Amino acid sequence: MKRLSVLLALVAAFGLSAAGAQTTQPLPKAALTKYVILVLTDGLRWQEVYRGADSTLLRRKYVQDTTALKREFWRDTPQARREALLPFLWGTVSRRGQLFGDSASGSVAQIMNRFRFSYPGYSETFTGFFDPRIDSNGYAPNPNTTVFEWLNRDAALKGRVAAYATWNAFRRIINTERSGVPVYDGWDRGVPAGNDVVNSAMRNVYRDHTKLWPDVAFDAPMQQVLRSALQREWPRVLFVGYGETDEYAHSGRYDMYLRSAQQVDRYLAELWDRVQRDPRTRNRTTLLVSTDHGRGWGDEWTDHGEKVEGAQYIWSAVIGPDTPPLGVRVNTPTQQAQMAATIAALLGRDWRKAEPRAAPALPIFR
Repeated sequence: MKRLSVLLALVAAFGLSAAGAQTTQPLPKAALTKYVILVLTDGLRWQEVYRGADSTLLRRKYVQDTTALKREFWRDTPQARREALLPFLWGTVSRRGQLFGDSASGSVAQIMNRFRFSYPGYSETFTGFFDPRIDSNGYAPNPNTTVFEWLNRDAALKGRVAAYATWNAFRRIINTERSGVPVYDGWDRGVPAGNDVVNSAMRNVYRDHTKLWPDVAFDAPMQQVLRSALQREWPRVLFVGYGETDEYAHSGRYDMYLRSAQQVDRYLAELWDRVQRDPRTRNRTTLLVSTDHGRGWGDEWTDHGEKVEGAQYIWSAVIGPDTPPLGVRVNTPTQQAQMAATIAALLGRDWRKAEPRAAPALPIFR
């Protein structure tokens, strides 16, 4: 484990310079993408994404029923384990899209902010740069313009940008009051306005549910709200944020962490199936998937933060009509900060002209 940590540090040092030296890719010509969906599942490690269940964590300290969990997720090879855990990611995205962040094979994906926790990570993702002022999850509404706010000012996209999430901080991170981007998050503001049957029922669910975490709602009711919203209208730019993976990890529940990760994978499969069945979005949508931070090694898997080694490493995945099916990218270091420019570029916009501090887009285009 120590050898791998040292190797990652060396690769990361090279990767930083390599990613920083990238030049802006030309915007894709005649881009087919008209809809962009960004999904982040909080604190899901690259280790599970690329290797599946970790044998060192499948023990009573972190798991209530080790026999059942091994039956669900343990397989003889890393490839089989990751497919058991994330069948959509490895059965569909890896074959038709691209994945980044296999740190063990020279494709380090990492965050730039030194804090290695959520608000700074999401802000970096949404703006394309690290702002050292944002040093707390309780930070005030984001003083920086996110790519969502900027796109919402575009005449062709205004009113067609939206966010659904479980953590109630996204209203501040996206700064919904200033940006005009509707953000449906947390227990208290998770459901859009309107008194139709579904929304009324979901308000009751949010109000009456036992709140295991006061600031983070469960993924399942948020998913139901999203399903209902997409039956009415497709946003041109959609952000979806799941939170259970991080919360169960902090609780030391490796069994629930794995099951929540698999549930997010099912939600992604459902969302992609819905995209392909709707003539408005079929073959016109790019789906981006990632996380806000990594986690520590070994018994530090439950934690992340400035002093937790390993929490700087993340992963990402892309599938869509402008992304060639290259599968797992090797020797391709990337940064979390590249996501904002990628979202804009997929829609034929240049985020770096508006925000010079932003990192270039991910190298995903034809």
